[in-house]
Amino acid sequence: MYLLDTCAFLWFLDDNPSLSKRARDIIGRSNDMYLSVASLWEIAIKKAIHKLDLDESIVELEMICNQYGIVILPIKIPYLERIGQLPMIHGDPFDRLIIATALEEGLSLITHDSNIRRYEIDLIW
Repeated sequence: MYLLDTCAFLWFLDDNPSLSKRARDIIGRSNDMYLSVASLWEIAIKKAIHKLDLDESIVELEMICNQYGIVILPIKIPYLERIGQLPMIHGDPFDRLIIATALEEGLSLITHDSNIRRYEIDLIW
């Protein structure tokens, strides 16, 4: 079971060569793929402030997730509790929420973020 970080999700949708072959293969064959709603929230903010040029709306991204069988996880209270227990290695609040989600749900995190690699978490790249 796998959780996509925001970049991995966007690179998968865009068929971006920056996505590792291993990550692409896992995403393509897994029936247990998840995305945090925090990633959609981050995308919405970055689109609004023009830091992300993406044609699809958030509603369209939700439909794309449904088409690929990617389950969107809501934010749950235990994730927020776990954030407070994480060391302050990574300051990005979206990444900290994604890390906490993966830890609480027992998911491997698909990410290229080198800061996340410093946490005790199962990573795929």
